[in-house]
Amino acid sequence: MLDSIGNGHAKPVLVSTGWLAEHLVLARGAHVHEPAFALEPAATLDLANGTTPTGALRQDPELRPDNAPICPLVDSTSRFSFVTLRGGGLFVVDSTATPMRIVAEYDRHTVHGNGCGGVEGGGKMWIDSGGGTAANMSEFDVYSLPLAAFSTTPAAVPKTPAPTLVFSMDGDEMADSHGVTLTRGGRYLWVADRMGNRIVVIRTANGKVVDELLLAGPLSDDPSPDLLDLSPDGSFAFATLRGAFPLSGDPHASTGSTPGLGILRVRKDGKTGSLRAIARIANVDTAGVDRADPHGLRVRLK
Repeated sequence: MLDSIGNGHAKPVLVSTGWLAEHLVLARGAHVHEPAFALEPAATLDLANGTTPTGALRQDPELRPDNAPICPLVDSTSRFSFVTLRGGGLFVVDSTATPMRIVAEYDRHTVHGNGCGGVEGGGKMWIDSGGGTAANMSEFDVYSLPLAAFSTTPAAVPKTPAPTLVFSMDGDEMADSHGVTLTRGGRYLWVADRMGNRIVVIRTANGKVVDELLLAGPLSDDPSPDLLDLSPDGSFAFATLRGAFPLSGDPHASTGSTPGLGILRVRKDGKTGSLRAIARIANVDTAGVDRADPHGLRVRLK
């Protein structure tokens, strides 16, 4: 579940029903401080059946072969949600409409599959694609899309506005981009690579890689960094580190040896950093097997 607080009192929450039923469901709470939300069935958007605003099939063997939603990434206005698709492609959705509606569409050749990381910064939505399935073993792409170019009026032409391919490492057989975060000030984008056990640091001004933070070492021989978030003052970053029995993603990409929270020191405004500590978690079953496998992560101010 991923939420985003807009300017009013309503707090829309997008719930992806995931890989079994290819739908996107919207729930809303009456006030940002209320812990409960009322599900709105009328807001449901079917991602697999029907046509897009340009008349193309939503799910199509060539354009978008597998529309199971991976992650809905909500912008700061809570209006636009960027829904990454398992088989490749992307839908940008007006998540405040009832029912929700697609306002921009992208095929698998334009935006590759299995993207999960996404963050807003500098007037752009930054998203990635990954290789977390057996059918797509390795993938590492980072894209940006200009937020001001989107409208609640559906685009009449597909792939509009055009995304920018910021960086790609698809030739690397040991790469799986996943979680992302912008460092304080937005100068650098950190992208977690689960298979490569590293964080790739990209300068947002020009899309150049300026560092790779190698995480395997004395603290963990296979940390498998997943999702990322930043401390309020920007001095630390946090990463979920996967376990030996991953509950999501293909095991070749998602298996780690030290389940818990990785604590990274951010240096030079985010240009570099290092893994300083791991807060381990455990979930030992009745057979004595530790099945801990953290995934979601969000820093919240209280």
